[in-house]
Amino acid sequence: MPPAALALAVSAYFLVLLAVAWRTSRGADEQAFFVGSRRSPWPLVAFGMIGTSLSGVTFVSVPGSVGTGSWHYLQIVLGHVIGYAIVAFVLLPLYYRLNLTSIYGYLEARYGPEARATGAVFFLVSRALGATARLYLVVRILQDVAFAGLGLPFWATTLVILAMIVLYTLEGGVKTIVWTDTLQTAGMLTGLVACTAVLLGRLELSPLQALDAMRSAGLATVFATDVASPAYWLKHLVAGVFIAVAMTGLDQEMMQKNISVRTVGGAQLNMIVMSLILLGVVTLFLFLGGALHLYAQAQGIAVAGDRLFPAVVTGHLPALLQLVFVLALISALFPSADGALTALTSSTCIDLMRVPERAGWTDAQRRRTRRLVHLAWAVLFFALVLGFRALDDPVMVGLILKIAAYTYGPLLGLYAFGLLCTRRVRPGWTPWIALASPLLCAALDAAQPLLFTHYRIGLEILVINGALTAAGLWLASRPAYTACP
Repeated sequence: MPPAALALAVSAYFLVLLAVAWRTSRGADEQAFFVGSRRSPWPLVAFGMIGTSLSGVTFVSVPGSVGTGSWHYLQIVLGHVIGYAIVAFVLLPLYYRLNLTSIYGYLEARYGPEARATGAVFFLVSRALGATARLYLVVRILQDVAFAGLGLPFWATTLVILAMIVLYTLEGGVKTIVWTDTLQTAGMLTGLVACTAVLLGRLELSPLQALDAMRSAGLATVFATDVASPAYWLKHLVAGVFIAVAMTGLDQEMMQKNISVRTVGGAQLNMIVMSLILLGVVTLFLFLGGALHLYAQAQGIAVAGDRLFPAVVTGHLPALLQLVFVLALISALFPSADGALTALTSSTCIDLMRVPERAGWTDAQRRRTRRLVHLAWAVLFFALVLGFRALDDPVMVGLILKIAAYTYGPLLGLYAFGLLCTRRVRPGWTPWIALASPLLCAALDAAQPLLFTHYRIGLEILVINGALTAAGLWLASRPAYTACP
């Protein structure tokens, strides 16, 4: 399909998003921006969170990873289901009981103001890096299939897409993205099903026949049984549990959508339904990945990793499907990017700048400050995307999970210690402990060839990171004489 036609379709899609944003943001105040005025319908939140949880990385990177990792990624997602249940029945009741706007308010209640700032900073670093890594991947593909043909450089494509996201999130915040994410998740899933169906038609295989062919080619193995492998099933399952708890339950972006639901029961139902749908959707993505690799083998396509799916669609499938692919890819991109931008703005304003607590500030001053923070994060997103352009990791999903392991580990330790222990940490120690843990993990990771003969630490570095943080908090604490929140 001509690049101009694809660019026109992207523009039309954006206009639809802008119309939804205009409709939902009318009369929005600061509470609507931060937590949707706590009136979000849970079915919309559950469905929309599928898009946020998956993103454009899942859309192209998970299918691309099947060639080297078969279906091992499903081990992690099975762990996610357990982790989401922990979030639903342990963390959500706590957040609702404390009536939190930012979930890091719990850290202040448990440890003091410095802990809240520490938790917020780790979230800001993690979400900024993770969101821009996802954003880079999708922008790179859109550049290759559409905008490069129009003569736009990569930086201009990035700027245009970020401007689109800022336009429809600047006013409505959570109140708007609950609705836009629902629309975009539907678009992403439509593209997933359409691409899978067309590819099976080209292979002349039924779904069961395709699955048998994948198994014969070693492209549909779920469980890795080599204990020394980083992908060993138990490692991935346990890591999946902790990743879900950390990257959802301890993440302001994901939780601000959950706590925008009116009741804790609705928020819990949202989490359970979302986890089950997510399991099915990821399975379909892996099935698509197997079909892509079968097709690539049959056609002699040498491209691998993140570039395989775009290469097959743009070079071998009908023009209409190319359009569906591009729109689905954008639908996968926007929920992760718009939610991240909104959450980073929220956490900066609430946890670091304490804008809602500023005595003497007018609503206009608070709104102006929040807008400036939102724009500042957008500028930083732009810079980070260009930085990832220089790295150009072939499979971004691995890089994103590694970033999460280092940055969410301290949050995991802070919350685990706070919930499971009543000891009080001495003032001033929390930030240093939280900083030391990922540094120790980095040293451990680098020293693996010296410490182990065959065994390699994989995603369990997240658990080790959290355990080191909790152990440091214990060493820097004393018995409590009053109950902890």
